[in-house]
Amino acid sequence: MHPWGGDQVTEAVAGCVAALRPAVDRDWTEVRAAGLEWNCHETAFHIAEDLIAYAANLAGRAKDDYVPFEITLDEGTDNTGLLHVIEATGALLAAAVRTAPREARGFHPYPFRSANREGFAAMGIAEVLAHTYDIAGALGLEYEPPAALAESVLTRIFPHVQPGPDHWRTFLWATGRGELPGRARLTKWRWNNNLVLPTDRLTLQGITPAAARDLAAGGDGGFEWLDGGPFEGTREASSFMLKAYEGGVHRPEFGVFALVRREDGRAIGGIGFHGVPDEEGRTEIGYDLTEAARGNGYATEALRALSDWALARDDVRTLFATIERDNVPSQAVATRAGFRKAGEDEEGLAYELGR
Repeated sequence: MHPWGGDQVTEAVAGCVAALRPAVDRDWTEVRAAGLEWNCHETAFHIAEDLIAYAANLAGRAKDDYVPFEITLDEGTDNTGLLHVIEATGALLAAAVRTAPREARGFHPYPFRSANREGFAAMGIAEVLAHTYDIAGALGLEYEPPAALAESVLTRIFPHVQPGPDHWRTFLWATGRGELPGRARLTKWRWNNNLVLPTDRLTLQGITPAAARDLAAGGDGGFEWLDGGPFEGTREASSFMLKAYEGGVHRPEFGVFALVRREDGRAIGGIGFHGVPDEEGRTEIGYDLTEAARGNGYATEALRALSDWALARDDVRTLFATIERDNVPSQAVATRAGFRKAGEDEEGLAYELGR
C-alpha cells in the first residue's frame, strides 16, 4: 500500500486556493459562510488554524492536549494573504505527514484520544474540503474536489459511514452538509480515527476500510509485516470487515486489529471481532499470527488486552471463540487468556469468556 497523506493534503489545499482565489477582491468579513455562524474570513482562517494544529500535534507527538500555541494574522492581511497562510500551513501539515514514522501518533480528542499520520492528514483534508465548500457556497463560487480525494477521507476517518456511488455527495452528507436518498440528514457528526490498544509488547491497531481493502486485495495494508505476513486469516477477516463497511453495518471498534510489535514496528498478526455484539451482548473473536512470531506469547497477550477492553463495555457480556479441533496451539492461547471450553460441534471447539 503506497504511503498516503502528504500528497493528498497538498492536493486539497491547492483545490481550496484555486476555488476561492476568484473572490479575493470581495469583503469576506461581510459574508456568512454557508451553514455556519462564522463569516467567510473567519472560516478560511479556521482552515489554517486546523492545518497548523494538526501539523504541530503530529510533529510534536502531543500526548494529552494540543500543542499550546495560536497563530494570528498580521494587521491588514488581505484575502490573498489569507490564502497564502492556508497554503503555508497546508505545506507544514503535508511535510509533517511525509516525515512522521508510520508508528507516530499525536493527540486528538475524538474519539480515542490520538491519531496517526494518515488520521491527521485525513482530518486536515476533511477540514479543507468541508470549509472550502462552505465559503464557496456563500460567495457563489463553484467547488467540487476530486471524488478520489473525498473517498480516501471517508475510508480513513468515516468508517461508520456507508459508502455511496458519489463519494463527494457522501462526504457532504457525512459532515451534515447535504442529503442522500434513503438517509436522514445529519445534524451532528464526528469523524472516527482508528482505535489503538497498547500492551506490554504490542499495539493493537484498528484497521481502517482503506487498509482492509488493500489487505483483502493482497497488499500490506500500510503495515510492515514480519516475514510471511500477513497470515491468510487476517486477509479473510479484512475482507469480511470490508463487506460490513460497504453494507453500512461496520462499527470500527468491533473490527479488525493489526498486532504491531513495539520493538520494531512490524506487524505480526491480526485479531478482531466477527461482528457487533448481539442482543445478549455476545460477540465472537478470532486471531492469528505469522509463523515467524509464534511461540512467544504474543497471541495470548493480544487476546487478553482485547478481551479486557471489550468486557469493560456495557454492550458486551460474553466473548466466544470457535477453534478447530486439531489447532491445539490456538486452544492453548484461549485457555491462557482466561477462556473456558464451553462445548463443541462439527465446526470445532467453543471457548467462552464472560464478565
